[in-house]
Amino acid sequence: MFVINGRTAGAGIAFLVGAGAVAEFIAKACSSPQTVEINVSKRGETLMKWVGIGLVESAAMVAIAAAIDKKYAIYLISGGAFEGLVTYLEYMYGKQSGLKNGGPETEVVGGYG
Repeated sequence: MFVINGRTAGAGIAFLVGAGAVAEFIAKACSSPQTVEINVSKRGETLMKWVGIGLVESAAMVAIAAAIDKKYAIYLISGGAFEGLVTYLEYMYGKQSGLKNGGPETEVVGGYG
């Protein structure tokens, strides 16, 4: 527990915010549901594999935060579960939309763009 002015602060929240911020910035820089939509025919399987890995990683991070900060565990788990579901649905929608409509595809076959 962190102690600030004689009061304990949520260590789980602090842990989750620190870890989540790093993961979020890296993830947003590397991919998005839009990336899946426009490149699904070339990279759909790989992109979706990493969405799954990210969901497993985020579930582990939320579980660790909830174990550290039992007082706020229900909120940590609820927020993590909600965002995990929303993010998964966004990526699935991007995948389906790209398969249906054929995105502009920023990937070049056989080499770099």
